[in-house]
Amino acid sequence: MLKLFTFFRKDIWEISDDNLSVNKIQLIRFIKIIILAIRGFANDKINVKASALTYSVLLAIVPLLALIMAIARGLGFEKLIQESLNRILVVQPESVPVIMGFIDRYLKSAQGGIFIGVGLIILFWSIMSFMRKVENAFNSIWHVKKSRSIVRQFSTYFSFILIIPILLIFSSGLSIFVNSAITHSYVYDVLNPIMRFAVKFTPYILDWIAFTLLYLMIPNTRVRFVHAFLAGFVAGSAFQLFQLLYIHGQVFLSRYNVVYGGFAAIPLFFIWLQFSCLIVLLGAEISFASQNIKNYENNLDIKKISVRYKNFLTLFITHVIVKQFENKKAPLTSEQIAARYKLPIRLTNQLISDLVDVKLLVEIHSETSRSVHYLPAFDINQLTVNLLFERLESRGSESFLINKNEIIDNFWHKTLEIKDLSEQHLKKLLIKDF
Repeated sequence: MLKLFTFFRKDIWEISDDNLSVNKIQLIRFIKIIILAIRGFANDKINVKASALTYSVLLAIVPLLALIMAIARGLGFEKLIQESLNRILVVQPESVPVIMGFIDRYLKSAQGGIFIGVGLIILFWSIMSFMRKVENAFNSIWHVKKSRSIVRQFSTYFSFILIIPILLIFSSGLSIFVNSAITHSYVYDVLNPIMRFAVKFTPYILDWIAFTLLYLMIPNTRVRFVHAFLAGFVAGSAFQLFQLLYIHGQVFLSRYNVVYGGFAAIPLFFIWLQFSCLIVLLGAEISFASQNIKNYENNLDIKKISVRYKNFLTLFITHVIVKQFENKKAPLTSEQIAARYKLPIRLTNQLISDLVDVKLLVEIHSETSRSVHYLPAFDINQLTVNLLFERLESRGSESFLINKNEIIDNFWHKTLEIKDLSEQHLKKLLIKDF
């Protein structure tokens, strides 16, 4: 067991691609991605983010379903959406009319509020607020600090929401077609077992599409399709398998309906929401790890990096960005810097974020490619090494002590004075003589 743990923690990162078959390289790469995703899952406190998203879903679920139903009604496929709800709540069909009643009342209140349009504004605000929380969670995983503009938020969010009823309609329509038309004709008997399996496999395919689009569209950064699809495949498959467990859980709890009545399904529904959010965020970690795996080869010792070497890397990254500007070349992104010099992407993002915070660098956001480039914040002829480290050292508060202490204050002022002393003098200065 210890050898297996050592292999996944250390040895696998030292395996060279030389003399390995393509299949083994891809397998090792996939294992690395899963390891990095699990590590990111722990470091980014995904369980806390999932809990926050679960609460947001509970507040936004009725407005979200109302908008999906409104779109479906506009397309003339209301019954197909209801059929999807029936499949999800297969053990509690009596819940569907209640949910539909909530949706109808919400749509009526949205269309006829005290002021015309107030209901619609509340509807859109609820959905925008929820989707913004989803984007913030994804941006946190991708280490993106700035969200997209309000206009782009509106267009991106509602473009994605528009796709959901279309996928549900397609899924329900295909199921109805298979059950009513194909299964009662000789065509179905002619179909070979692989085709029958493919028809029943449609929900998985639709989930892969939905999750891929989610990881592709929501983060405010450029996510390549292949990495979004890998995450969508894993998360979509996990979500479908969890759906099966959820349905069996409903069957199990239905035995206790005599005692608990309709309340028996409520805790299970909360668990379903929580685990669904965990699956969604784990997929985001997978897409991030997959796209940045080349920059993770030296990622194991990031937490053990010395202050001196961290300062060196900060100076080096600043130098790279300054020289790029001086030579009138296109500004670089953190991904480009990490890839070019084989630096860990998380460390690169962290150091650049510190430089932006102290106003030594500025971010340039590209609306088309959704990438962030970096430039010097002021004249490079005034950007000295001393200024760089002085701003980094003075970053944050230096007067946070509530109770003033004269001894500490005097020691602090003396510390500031010795910074001007020569290095030779500091070597001879004893701490006891300070």
